[in-house]
Amino acid sequence: MKIPSTVVLMRKTEQDFNDPDDKWSGLHNFGNMLLQKMVSLKLISADIIDSNPKNKYGGKVGSEIHLEGWNNRSAYLEDRTIHVYFEWDKDFGTPGAVLVHNPYESEFYLKTITLQDVPGRGPIHFLCNSWVYQNQGSRIFFSTKAYLLRDTPEALRKCREEELRMLRGNGEGKLEEWDRVYDNVVYNDLGRLPVLGGSHEYPYPRRGRTGRPILDPKKKTESKNFKYNMFNIYVLRYEQFSRHKKLKFRDNNWKCLIQAVSPGIEAYLNFISRDEFESFQEINNVYDDGTSNVLDSFTGGFFRAISRKGNFRLPQVIKEDLGAWSRDEEFAREMITGLNPLLIRLPKEHEFPPLSKLDPEFYGNQHSCITKQDIQSNLDGLSVEQALKNKRLFILDHHDSVMPYIRKINKETKTKTYVSRTLLFLRDDNPLKPVAIELGLPNEKGDKFGAVSKVYTPTQDGVEGHIWQLAKAYVAVVDTGHHQLISHWLNTHAAIEQLSVVHPIYKLLHPHYRDTMAINALAREFLVNADGVIETTFYTG
Repeated sequence: MKIPSTVVLMRKTEQDFNDPDDKWSGLHNFGNMLLQKMVSLKLISADIIDSNPKNKYGGKVGSEIHLEGWNNRSAYLEDRTIHVYFEWDKDFGTPGAVLVHNPYESEFYLKTITLQDVPGRGPIHFLCNSWVYQNQGSRIFFSTKAYLLRDTPEALRKCREEELRMLRGNGEGKLEEWDRVYDNVVYNDLGRLPVLGGSHEYPYPRRGRTGRPILDPKKKTESKNFKYNMFNIYVLRYEQFSRHKKLKFRDNNWKCLIQAVSPGIEAYLNFISRDEFESFQEINNVYDDGTSNVLDSFTGGFFRAISRKGNFRLPQVIKEDLGAWSRDEEFAREMITGLNPLLIRLPKEHEFPPLSKLDPEFYGNQHSCITKQDIQSNLDGLSVEQALKNKRLFILDHHDSVMPYIRKINKETKTKTYVSRTLLFLRDDNPLKPVAIELGLPNEKGDKFGAVSKVYTPTQDGVEGHIWQLAKAYVAVVDTGHHQLISHWLNTHAAIEQLSVVHPIYKLLHPHYRDTMAINALAREFLVNADGVIETTFYTG
């Protein structure tokens, strides 16, 4: 019997067809049309094993059908649905995969294949969302049913193994546009920075292999593209940005350039040369409030239009009150709703003062010097023991993660910062507020002599009030750096593992990792590279 089915696919966009390379593929495709070559599809059974030794797929393979009326030069800018009929009988079992072959030199984008009603099994969906190239031979697409390895039907095991083998690659050769290889290699393309990852102790970070030649065999660093094109980096076609997202990135790049350049021009005209703000008003000036600047008198307002596009939008929290950011409750609120809330934790009842896990043999005494007397007056009448027992005392601890590196950061970079511990208290009326901040540095005599720390507590008046604001600023600086380098980059972007496309975890995570490989490639060009945004902006230097 015939199973009515639909295939949803899309050809390259009209802009793609204006590419010179695609003009040649168009001639080749026209030749295939004359020879009546068409995109073909075959089902693979998930239940029935084919005993034919020539069958490399394991499961029984169905009859070949073709997408009649489709060719890669068709004038369809949007999705197109083609109705087809697969041959099926009860001896075939449940379709578990489909083979797709593209005879055209130009690729097309296959979205879905749906078998409308397989007797006894209902509709079966194949979510493909992938480019199909001629160079790939026959592509395998699995149904949306997920399997752990031990639960994979025997008829689909060969398909699963072959798909995963191809995705993992062999670490050799230059990768081409049509390759579907997720090889992992170390970060060795960051300019003058040392190679990151690859050791037994520090296997991460890892990135997608590109196959670019080695620039320095001794340092094992990889060559870069040296072309002024932010997207001229090898990333699998299936992981590249959409055309719409590329345009957004380019637009944001211009905005960032204006934001970086326009203050520099103004500083030059004002004979100013420095790397710091000298007043809060200078910080306020980076936001767009509609006022003019020094260049307006020279440009008749033209520069105002440019610089306003470059200025940052005024944050909602200070639209009504420019001093709102300085309040303790706002500091705690932004800590929870901001970049790194998962590091805030409840200390155990016996964990006061906060303890360090650093090896005392190398780092000496690194335990906290916060005392009960430091925070007692800010606990709304509770004792420290009661606050801990009632789960109302919290800690944001950036001590152990930063201390091993703080001496090098402060000595070898322009940055000057501290390790920090911040205690927060949940008040009766629910706002969280900081009750103590401990800032520390390594002992000048050496690491084994422990930390030199000082505790700051909330106050609003006089010099102490300004110092308290500065202590909160140091906490925010370290917290932001931890988020960017550890929580965000190292624990997500730089940790790559390849799972089978039928694995449940793959299906769960895949939508959330969309564009990640493309973002990683751009990050190595502009963010984590030598003299990149991370090195020049964040406290780690």
